[in-house]
Amino acid sequence: MDCPGCLYMAPRSCKVCERLRMASGSIPSACGGGPFSDTSDYPCMPWFGMDIGGTLTKLVYFEPKDITPDEENQEVEVLQNIRKYLTKNSAYGKTGHRDMHLQMDNVSIGGRTGSVHFIRFPTSEMGAFLALAKKQGMASLITTVCATGGGAFKFEQSFATEVNMKLAKFDELDSLLDGMRAIVQANNPGEVYYWHNPTQEDPEKRPYDFSDPYPFIIVNVGTSLGGGTFLGLCSLLTGCSSFEEAIELAAQGDNTKVDKLVRDIYGGDYERFGLPGDLVASSFGNMCSKDRRQSVTKPDLARATLVTITNNIGSISRLCASNEKISRVVFVGNFLRVNPISAKLLAYAMDYWSKGTLKALFLEHEGYFGAVGCLLKFNEYS
Repeated sequence: MDCPGCLYMAPRSCKVCERLRMASGSIPSACGGGPFSDTSDYPCMPWFGMDIGGTLTKLVYFEPKDITPDEENQEVEVLQNIRKYLTKNSAYGKTGHRDMHLQMDNVSIGGRTGSVHFIRFPTSEMGAFLALAKKQGMASLITTVCATGGGAFKFEQSFATEVNMKLAKFDELDSLLDGMRAIVQANNPGEVYYWHNPTQEDPEKRPYDFSDPYPFIIVNVGTSLGGGTFLGLCSLLTGCSSFEEAIELAAQGDNTKVDKLVRDIYGGDYERFGLPGDLVASSFGNMCSKDRRQSVTKPDLARATLVTITNNIGSISRLCASNEKISRVVFVGNFLRVNPISAKLLAYAMDYWSKGTLKALFLEHEGYFGAVGCLLKFNEYS
């Protein structure tokens, strides 16, 4: 049945879906519209964007809220069931979660107004996700999903075999930047924030007006050192099984029992080079001692692991910003999700080592920008 905007077309009659299927990973841009465009030539519902990372998969779903009674009567039952399943639940199976606090309402995409939902699950559970998609009948409605991340290549055959779907693949950095710009524009000034007085014991989280953003450096945490590294090391050292569990352990720990500090070497501050006594001189340096190893706890090890990775990220980021003479550094990535410890450490490092000239900025929807960028790739077909 042909209805406005292709919303209720038979699955394989959608012209946009045909173009997406033919793209095979490279789709030319044709739209010059804004981030959340009013283009009406859109694929069949449901609309998704995916970012399939090495550790976590992020799924963004657009739920139309402007459905008329006539449209609802004509809507196929499978589509109704998918929408109800995704929006009436906050958990899917044992490992899938919808971040309800991130939901964005009154968003316009493709001439429709609705809500954007943010869903995540471990990439290791991709088989379970595909089984669920098959069970819910998703493959009967759409033939192509816009996706980014390494998993868009790794699982391409699995999507084709299990649910008869094609993945239109997009560049990770392009998708991230597109998604970030769109969400910041729609959500400013509530999206971007910073830590006020980060060198104080209890810094205050404050919104940051990002309406005039350029120039800035964006740091996508996760290359070589990131959430996967942190969880992998914590799993080895503590036996934890999830990122949330690792962060919870780290929040209870004391890294100074694991790390060797400046004061452990100099007896206090090293004034000649302006190094405070509580600065880490050697990550895990105290673990050379058998007595120290026997006295540390799992939370201490988790905290030290978190501090080690965060310090490395902060050091590299500061050097890049200083070299380019750029004062604003935007940190993104799932490593920072439910992880205020690292955000505060990064803010402290940027402020302290630059003598207040660098500002660390963070975003509420961190980790989801790549998936949002893929959702918005539909804007390129008008």
